[in-house]
Amino acid sequence: MSERDPVAGAAPDTTTPAASPEAAPQPEGERQPDMSLWRRLRQPKTIVSLVLPIVLLIFLARALPGFELEKLPAKIAAANPWLLLAAFGVFYLGFPLRGYRWSQLLRQSGFGLKVRDATEIIFISWLVNCLVPAKLGDVYRAWLLKINSTVSLSRTFGTVFIERILDLFAIVVLGLAAGYWSFRGRLPDDVQIVFAIGVGFVILLAVGLLTLRNFGRRMIAKLPLPQQVLEFYDRFEEGVFGSIGLRALPRLVVMTGLIWGTEATRLFLVVEAFNLPGVHLGISGAFFVALSGSLLTAVPLTPAGIGIVETGVVGLLTIVYGVAPNDAVAITLVDRAISVLSIIVLGSIAYAISGKRRGSGVAAVPA
Repeated sequence: MSERDPVAGAAPDTTTPAASPEAAPQPEGERQPDMSLWRRLRQPKTIVSLVLPIVLLIFLARALPGFELEKLPAKIAAANPWLLLAAFGVFYLGFPLRGYRWSQLLRQSGFGLKVRDATEIIFISWLVNCLVPAKLGDVYRAWLLKINSTVSLSRTFGTVFIERILDLFAIVVLGLAAGYWSFRGRLPDDVQIVFAIGVGFVILLAVGLLTLRNFGRRMIAKLPLPQQVLEFYDRFEEGVFGSIGLRALPRLVVMTGLIWGTEATRLFLVVEAFNLPGVHLGISGAFFVALSGSLLTAVPLTPAGIGIVETGVVGLLTIVYGVAPNDAVAITLVDRAISVLSIIVLGSIAYAISGKRRGSGVAAVPA
C-alpha cells in the first residue's frame, strides 16, 4: 500500500475532506500509525502467522481418526449449491448491519457518517484482519476514518472499542443461551467448563466497563504520564461512553443480535447443505458452534484466528455433536471459505478500487 496522497483542491460540500495539516489539524500528541498494508504483509512474522497455522491444520487433520483426505473434495462438491449461496448471502447481509451500527455509535459521539461509508470502511478493515494478526484491522478502520474526516483518531478508537464490547457480550450471552437450549439443560462436562468461562468473562467485562466509567480518568491522572496521554484517554473515553446512551442502547442491542444471527445462520445453512444423515445441529447448535468459533477469533495470534478457529469448530462438531471427522472438516472448510477466503478475494477488489484508503473523504451527514 502506498502512502496516502494529499487530496488536490477543495473538497466538495457533500464530503468531509481528508485529514490534512490545513483541513483538520491533528490533536496535540496524537500520531497516525504506520498503516502500510503491503509492508506488513512482507514482514516475516506476518508470513509465519499465515503459513504456520495452515501447516499445523494439515497435520492435525491427517492425525484425526477416520479422516480420509481423498474423499474431501467429492464431499464438498456434493453439497447443495443453493444452500451454500444462501449462506454466502446471509453472511454478507451482516456488513450493512455492522455499518449501520457503527454509524449510530459515531453519530451518538458527535460525528455523522453514512451507512454506505461505514460499511465500506468496515469491509476493508476485515480484509486487513484476514491478512495480518493482532486484530490490526480495527486499528486500520480507525485510521481510515481519520484520514477521510476530521474526527479524532482516539475518539474513533473508542467507538470501535465499545462495538467490540457489544460483540463480546452478544457472543457470550447468545452462545450460552443457544448451548443451553441445544442440550436441553443436560450439558456435557466439557460444555459446562465453557459455560463457566463464558459467565466469568461477562462478569469481568461488566466490572471492567464500570471501573473505566467511574474511576478510569482518576486512575490515569494519578500516574506519572505526559499530558498528551491524558488528552488521548479523554477523547477515547468520549468515544466509548459518548456513543452509548440509554435511548440508543436498545437499538444497538437489537442490531448486535441481528449481526450475530447472520453468523449462526451461515453455519446452519452450510451444515444443511451437506445433508448429513444423523446430524441434527439445529439453529441453536449452529448458534453455539458459530459463536464459540467467533469468540476464538479474539485470540490475536493469527489472522482471522486461522488454525485456532478451525481446530475449535472441528472439535465441537466431532466431540460434542458427534459429527464424523470427514464431515466436520468439510463443514468447517466451506464455512471458513465463505467467512475468510471470500473476504480476501472480494476485499482485495474493494481495497484496490476504494478511494477511502487515499483519503477521498466521506459524505457528511448531521450528527
